[in-house]
Amino acid sequence: MTESANGEQDTRIGVFLVDDHGLFRAGVRAELERAVPDVEVVGEAGSVEEAVAGIRHLRPDVVLLDVHMPDGGGAEVLRRIRPELPDVVFLALSVSDAAEDVIAVIRAGARGYVTKTISGRELADAVRRVHTGDAVFSPRLAGFVLDAFSDRPGAAPHSDPELDMLTPRERDVLRLLARGYAYKEIAGELFISVKTVETHVSSVLRKTQMSNRYELSRWASDRRLV
Repeated sequence: MTESANGEQDTRIGVFLVDDHGLFRAGVRAELERAVPDVEVVGEAGSVEEAVAGIRHLRPDVVLLDVHMPDGGGAEVLRRIRPELPDVVFLALSVSDAAEDVIAVIRAGARGYVTKTISGRELADAVRRVHTGDAVFSPRLAGFVLDAFSDRPGAAPHSDPELDMLTPRERDVLRLLARGYAYKEIAGELFISVKTVETHVSSVLRKTQMSNRYELSRWASDRRLV
């Protein structure tokens, strides 16, 4: 909510888009602005650095935040912005529905997490709800959060030191590798190069002290990444 030039209160919700895919940002902007008059896209960014600078400058009401970007992820944006601008609300919008991604970004301070299968009207409703203080999750993701923050027997562990060694992107690559994807297929799925996939796999092998993809698959399966 901003103040207009004539001093009147503008009741529209100012939204800032953070995603490293320009076409996706354009699609979200079009969806929100075409059908939802009370939600206004005030800015966008395709990297962590651009996001931090843009949010600081524009001070939007709600930030739609991608979880994985080449120079970092949503959790890094949250880490740098939330202490400085606690009134800005963050809603994660990601292709990933992995439990560890959901939990990591919620722990960092996001108010909700929805996947990119959401419709334009559903997304606008989610923006309104987090703006008014609600927590919003795509249906099957809420259970991950309840488990992570619960002390009941059988709840998901609060952390896994071995898993915490991996970056979010390395976990994405590992998950697809464990599902049997070839390097080229992983590259296509994550919009990265085959060379980058190879680099991530080498890093995961080094960190986990495994020797091949078959050992990595078992390791990932044991940690419910698959």
